[in-house]
Amino acid sequence: MKEKVIITAAITGGIHTPTMSPYLPITPKQIADEAVGAYNAGAAVCHIHARDPETGKPTPDVNIIKEIIMSIKKRCNIVICITTGGGLGMTVEQRVAPVKLFKPELASFNGGSINFALFPVIPKYKEWRFEWEKQYLGMTEDFIFANTFKSMKEYCAIFNENGTKPEFEIYDAGMVNNVAFMIQAGYIKKPVYIQFVMGVLGGITPSSENLLFLVDYAKRQIGDFVFSVCVAGRAQFPICTQSLLIDGNCRVGLEDNLYLEKGQMAKSNAEQVAKMVRITRELGVEPATADEARQILGLKGIAKVNY
Repeated sequence: MKEKVIITAAITGGIHTPTMSPYLPITPKQIADEAVGAYNAGAAVCHIHARDPETGKPTPDVNIIKEIIMSIKKRCNIVICITTGGGLGMTVEQRVAPVKLFKPELASFNGGSINFALFPVIPKYKEWRFEWEKQYLGMTEDFIFANTFKSMKEYCAIFNENGTKPEFEIYDAGMVNNVAFMIQAGYIKKPVYIQFVMGVLGGITPSSENLLFLVDYAKRQIGDFVFSVCVAGRAQFPICTQSLLIDGNCRVGLEDNLYLEKGQMAKSNAEQVAKMVRITRELGVEPATADEARQILGLKGIAKVNY
């Protein structure tokens, strides 16, 4: 195992809805506070989505994103990774707009199209806090999260123009091929940063065997790279721990998993980060600081962002 591990906190995401947890941050202040709390707990990176402060619905509003990231930057030097996944149903233009405007050090880059299905959770809830939630989840039964080669080529150009490092979100093995193709075509340069996303219905399931396969396959297709792992649901901590054992990094947070232990909801992102820090240290590894993460990932530095 390496000596330093990057722990990322995915603060709120665009998957869980307010009915699912009273602890899910919704307002810009709540999201920024959660990011700072995660940093204080040991996270080097925070992954940021924005939500409508009145309803909690995922929003592409760049003014809300700006309020969040400026508040975080004023209080700590955590690496801010802005989503270009956004919320389900947003246009490609809406999703990539924050990279053009804010020129972040790091932003997510989805590595291909996928059936991104959330609808199976609907029967678990009899009442909804907001009207939009059931409809938002239900529409995913007939939804494709589109990331075509044309749009990915355009994304690469935008990332390159703004000095933003892509964090490639890999939901299944075919997306490894997509990243390899983009390297071969000259759209992006190595070394690349990959995040294996496991547990979304439509993508690969979380298991030790599947993670080992993805990492080995990416090594054969791409060569050297830095990788992290995030897992939707209860396999979050076991698979993130496995990632540490095979020279990887990890992501926790309320975007991916609402629980800290079986039957115990996480009251904050910081709780999940603190648990991951403890696991990391039990294995004899230290969590990387934000500046150490910048060095590991080859980021341009916080002085060169546009916010």
